Amino acid sequence: MISCILLTAGESQRFGSPKALADIHGKKALEVVQLKLIESIVDEIIIVTGAHESLIKPYVLNHSKVRLVHNKDYKFGQTSSFQTGINSVDPNSKGFMLLPIDCPFVLPQTLEALIHYFNEHHPTILIPAYRDKRGHPPIFHNTLKNEILNLDKNKGLNNLISTHQAEVLHLNDSGIIQTFNTREDLEAILRLT
Repeated sequence: MISCILLTAGESQRFGSPKALADIHGKKALEVVQLKLIESIVDEIIIVTGAHESLIKPYVLNHSKVRLVHNKDYKFGQTSSFQTGINSVDPNSKGFMLLPIDCPFVLPQTLEALIHYFNEHHPTILIPAYRDKRGHPPIFHNTLKNEILNLDKNKGLNNLISTHQAEVLHLNDSGIIQTFNTREDLEAILRLT
């Protein structure tokens, strides 16, 4: 069983409005990502909200794979939101996929390839890469659960990654490195897709 923790908790200050609600070819980013995940072999999708929960909640799909949790400590950043999601995963989950909402361009076949590789090889951490640049979504083995939960909220997950041997899976998907923080970032990516 693989759980995807979809992070939508940030304040999106540089973007100016919730990134989860950004327009991606006529759909909200949250809708685009949820549909990809639902169609994939991910077993559960935990959407972590925070700053803009009331605006985001109406776009959460009513599906058996999807669950919504709120990070009251969202101001502490991505690590605290990942911890909130991990606290809600199914106890049978073997791995935790981390997908920030500002990475909506990951291809469905990339999600499948990552999950298949993870299930076959059981790495401690699996990170996708495109042209030697690491991206999202990484998958963390459930043996790291307590270590992740005990991470200092002010420290990023890169500290955890640097202390464990991570396997890197090279894929032909530029979506794993395409993230946006500003409207200009998003517009530049949309011109390419």
